[in-house]
Amino acid sequence: MDNAFVLDFLRRLAANNTTAWMQAHRDDYLRARDAFADLVTEVLRRAAPVAPELAGLTPAQAMFRLHKNDRSQTEPEPYKRRLGAGLVPGGRHAERAGYFLALMPGGGSWLRAGRFTPTPAELVAIRQEIHYSPDEFHRRLADPELRRYFPLGLDMDAAQLTRPPRGYAATDPDIAFIKLKSFGLNSYFSDAEVLAPGFLDEVLARIAAARPWVTFLNEALGGNG
Repeated sequence: MDNAFVLDFLRRLAANNTTAWMQAHRDDYLRARDAFADLVTEVLRRAAPVAPELAGLTPAQAMFRLHKNDRSQTEPEPYKRRLGAGLVPGGRHAERAGYFLALMPGGGSWLRAGRFTPTPAELVAIRQEIHYSPDEFHRRLADPELRRYFPLGLDMDAAQLTRPPRGYAATDPDIAFIKLKSFGLNSYFSDAEVLAPGFLDEVLARIAAARPWVTFLNEALGGNG
C-alpha cells in the first residue's frame, strides 16, 4: 500500500483537473489506482472475520471510477477528487447497505456506513422497519461502540422530504428519521491518520462498530447482513 502516493496524486489532480493533464500523467494515475486497490484488498481480507458477508468481494467489484458520470456545466471538472470503493455485498452498485471507503487529501478521507441512494421501494422498506421496530432502530444507533466512531450518529443533513411520506403522521415520534431519503453514518480521517501505521485498524474498527446498523438496514431490505 502507498497511501502517501494516492493522496499526493489526488492533490495534484485537484489542482489540474483536466483531461489533458490526466493523459499526461496516466502512469501516475495507474500507480495511484493500483495503490488504492491494494488498500481495498487488505481491508476486505481483514474484514472477513468482522463482516463475513463481504467475503468474495473483489477490488474490481468495489472500486468506483475516477471519471465523473454526471458532470454538468456548473461542475466542469471531469474527474472526482477522491478514489473510493463501495464495500457492499454484490459490489459497489448493489441495492444493499454497506461501507464506503474513500481517500481524499485535505482531511476528506472517509468511512461511511449505510444506504445512501435507496430506491423508492427501498425507502418504503426502511421507513416501515423504523416505524415497526423503533426501539431496535434507536438501540443500534445509540450503541456506544458505534457512537465512539460515528459521534454525530445518523446524518440528519441528508436529503429529505418536506412533508411526511404517505401513510405517516406528522406527529409520529420518528417522523424526522422517516422523512430522510438517505440513511448513513459518516466518519472522516485526517491526512495524518491515513498515513499512520494504524490506519487499517481504524477502518476495520469503524466497519465492526457500524455492522449492527448496516445489518438493520439490510434486514429491512430483505437480507441477512
